[in-house]
Amino acid sequence: MTDRYAKYSKFDFDRPADRVLRITFNNPKTYNSLDSEGHKQFAYLWREIDDDEDISAVILTGKGKAFSSGGDFGMIEENMNDEVARMRAWKEARDLVYNIINCNKPIISAINGVAVGAGLVAGLLADISIAGKSAKIVDGHTRLGVAAGDCAIINWPLLCGMAKAKYLLLLCEPVDGEAAEKYGLVSLCVEDDELQDKALEVAKRLVAGPPSAIRWTKYALNNWYRMMGPSFDASTALEMLGFAGSEVREGLAAHLEKRDPVFDPKSPV
Repeated sequence: MTDRYAKYSKFDFDRPADRVLRITFNNPKTYNSLDSEGHKQFAYLWREIDDDEDISAVILTGKGKAFSSGGDFGMIEENMNDEVARMRAWKEARDLVYNIINCNKPIISAINGVAVGAGLVAGLLADISIAGKSAKIVDGHTRLGVAAGDCAIINWPLLCGMAKAKYLLLLCEPVDGEAAEKYGLVSLCVEDDELQDKALEVAKRLVAGPPSAIRWTKYALNNWYRMMGPSFDASTALEMLGFAGSEVREGLAAHLEKRDPVFDPKSPV
């Protein structure tokens, strides 16, 4: 790749076709998790793509058996114990969503395996989301002990309806590729071995299309998301408030100890 993307060292980049940029989460040992630096790079990568005149479509996927498992344990602990880190994560989480929404290039996600956290943000905010049958989509915030902040409030009720969104988000219910397509969470579901080819096929069709018409259509459609901005901002703030509380400590401990969390049923809220 050109030096334009060299500073985004936490990701792999290639060009599988003319004017198509493919971004790959590349940390397969931890299911493509992101540390604090990776989270920052992911938030601001989309501005670079927006300015890149040599790109007309983007594919986002993961290396190995996972799409992305979101922020790693180190980042979670930083958010719990460091106020400055928590505020930085809040800003990056907001910027990630708005930068994807405002990126003028159409984005295709090829969701392979587990998709959680910041990776899932991009996976479901992508203009065309394609999941393999064995994909495992889950918003794990409430199980961790924090509010569902990332992007769920801005798009899940619109994609799959309020009743289904509440069921999936409050219970952290996992969804495979076929169910995700049935619910409307993703655009398409395909066989796992067809996922990358299908994503590239869609990208090539977008490249061959009228660029201004496609980008203006994306911009107009994304006004549905922009209208949810105040609700989204509140959800990210509540998520970060949770990182300063006790529930997330039990949630993280339970995850590390591979047991069910035991939360205090009493709450002042």
